[in-house]
Amino acid sequence: MPYGRFLALALATASLILVAGCQSNRPTASPASSAALPTMERIALGASGCWFKSGDPAFKAYRLAPELNSFSGRPRILIVPARSPEARPLAVIQAEGQPARLEAFGPLFSESVGTRMSADVRRWAAGNQGCS
Repeated sequence: MPYGRFLALALATASLILVAGCQSNRPTASPASSAALPTMERIALGASGCWFKSGDPAFKAYRLAPELNSFSGRPRILIVPARSPEARPLAVIQAEGQPARLEAFGPLFSESVGTRMSADVRRWAAGNQGCS
């Protein structure tokens, strides 16, 4: 192999090594976990921040009651009357399994805010954040 050709090959190899060394080692964003508990944690955080802590007037009469530490394998959150937290829930959102199978039911889903609640729950379950 002639010296010029060897030198060109060596320089090309060195430049590839340098370029590879400069590549970012940033971890790629991992997809949101689809198991029941992490899914319900995301939903509870979204509901708390967007519906209750934000002072949203549509939820002023209600209170969030998360029950995420479920030994039944079915973590859930309840929406109950603010003045009667011991009363029957007006909305229940629960999940079980891997991937999580979501269930949302209760009379609040039949009211005008129900469509919005359903859309928010689906968005948060998919790993998206933020309020509608």
